[in-house]
Amino acid sequence: MKQNRSNLALGIILILIGGWLVVTRQVPSIQEWLENNFTWPMYTIGAGLIVLLIGLLTGAPSMAIPASIIAGIGGILYYQNATGDFGSWSYMWTLIPGFVGIGTILAGLLGEDTRRNLGHGLRLIVTSAVLFLIFATLLGGLSLLGEYGLPVILILLGIYILASGFLRKGVNP
Repeated sequence: MKQNRSNLALGIILILIGGWLVVTRQVPSIQEWLENNFTWPMYTIGAGLIVLLIGLLTGAPSMAIPASIIAGIGGILYYQNATGDFGSWSYMWTLIPGFVGIGTILAGLLGEDTRRNLGHGLRLIVTSAVLFLIFATLLGGLSLLGEYGLPVILILLGIYILASGFLRKGVNP
């Protein structure tokens, strides 16, 4: 049964790729648009989408996790290529746990241990966002909160940790 799903997934992927190649050769305006707008990081995003598609077709919802990581890194590379801000990698790497969280949530929504995956994914996204804000503020990539950025982030992180502790166990004096 697994072999049939794998063959089905591979067959569909090959048909889609072949169809796309025919369309781009038959309609020159699509090819021109691609040449103008499709930069190299889009291949990384596309690879993430292919991994997700393989996971969906083979009945492996957990493939959403590596798919999200690959597509997310492609998004970072796209941003850096478009802006020339390659130094942003010094704090952008903190988004990777958030990509894992998004993939975990997707896996949960696709039916794999839904309740646990939704909670775990959300925690990873919050952790990633906090790390991103701290590193981006410290390394100069984010001046959203001005000179009070780091203290505000630390206070918000402390409130989150306290609130999550109270919500998990209930308020017991």
